[in-house]
Amino acid sequence: MESSQTSSAKVTSGFIEELKKIVGNGNVSTTSAMREQHGHDESYHVTSLPDAVVFAQSVDHVSKVAKLCNDNGVPLIPFGSGTGLEGGINATLGGVSLDVSQMTKIVAVNAEDFDCTVESGVTRMNLNSFLRDTGLWFPVDPGADASLCGMCSTSASGTNAVRYGTMRENVLNLEVVLADGRVIWTAGPNKRCRKTSAGYNLTNLFVGSEGTLGIITKAIIKLYGIPESIVSAVVHFPSVQGAVDTTVQILQCGIPIARLEFLDEVAIDAFNKFSKFNMKVSPSLFLEFHGSSSGVKEQVQIAEDIVKGNGGEDFKWATDPEERNRLWKARHEILYACTALCPGSKPYSTDVCVPISHLPEIILRSKEMVKEANLIGPMVGHVGDGNFHIFFPVDEKNPKELDAIKDISHKMCLIAMELSGTCTGEHGIGIGKRDLLEKELGKDCLDVMKDVKLAFDPKMIMNPGKVFL
Repeated sequence: MESSQTSSAKVTSGFIEELKKIVGNGNVSTTSAMREQHGHDESYHVTSLPDAVVFAQSVDHVSKVAKLCNDNGVPLIPFGSGTGLEGGINATLGGVSLDVSQMTKIVAVNAEDFDCTVESGVTRMNLNSFLRDTGLWFPVDPGADASLCGMCSTSASGTNAVRYGTMRENVLNLEVVLADGRVIWTAGPNKRCRKTSAGYNLTNLFVGSEGTLGIITKAIIKLYGIPESIVSAVVHFPSVQGAVDTTVQILQCGIPIARLEFLDEVAIDAFNKFSKFNMKVSPSLFLEFHGSSSGVKEQVQIAEDIVKGNGGEDFKWATDPEERNRLWKARHEILYACTALCPGSKPYSTDVCVPISHLPEIILRSKEMVKEANLIGPMVGHVGDGNFHIFFPVDEKNPKELDAIKDISHKMCLIAMELSGTCTGEHGIGIGKRDLLEKELGKDCLDVMKDVKLAFDPKMIMNPGKVFL
């Protein structure tokens, strides 16, 4: 993979020695391999190397490193698990990549209040494994085993969002290190109440800020009771229209469905090949119902009637936990399944979201563009909340192909905005969609965002080059 060698002249040998005094010699690296690892996420974006990688062990480390970088005008890029898709961790101006993945304490679980406090290196799967015997779980599931604080920084969501919401609805409080080293709790020290009218909502200001305002070092998040009954199903349709119409009608009926995922025929083919399934290659819905045994049974019956009314067939139910887990594991691996269609490719993922009623139009228009461009473009959607993706496998040695993919992605974003939607439902802006932000928000709104950025980070050291051009 090609790399950008842009670096900060302010990262001198003396500066490196100061970093080592803060975190210890073994927690600072300037090797090419380590810088390469921290210079890109899982997307196609060209690697941009930091000058140094620092591993923080505590919020005190994060605070002191931030202050040192701020005092010296050195770019500071937070790094969690590296699972992003918009180049959000690429060091476009060099500087320091601050890796917080070793801060892995689950500080507190308040089972009676359905919340917990985690450090920045705790991942979604780490937490749910820890919670296994409590009867609780954290349902926000973007697929990748992302760090929870990283999920806060991009306002991630995923397959369960239709029932449980996104990170924005599931964060109660954040501990944040600001650019100058100050440490704040966005809702007051360790506060974890379900609502408050005390001052500005700083918590949701930092959710989705992509590391450009501060570094999230702890998060207090909501937990949920593990459902009594869970049933999953896959159903196939003769057309995309039938699958999408079913989605809209299920939601219009008020069924409290937990997961509602769409895969087109190209995605199902990739799914079968990569995960060794043998599903019918046609537009399909993956559904999951949570609740009491009687409640789930009723939900399933209504959903079956709607499915049949739209031509759905071959209902396959999975009630056994092992089979359900295998099904959803394969669904979460669909990004890799798509790139496996073209060995050696990198993923390019679109990420638009529209009001549910406009899903049929944008999906059909998008598929037509892919067909006209003669590209491979498996389509996958969290269609229960109007969010869907096309996972293009990109050959980095074929610039014409990449240009065609970028053109389709841009047009999809414009269509989404035309239909009262957004250019990004969950991946964030990063470096990949900066040119679309003003068009979506308007100049005045974007200017206010820039004013907020300057108020928190006047020296512009926090993850520079992201969100804003």
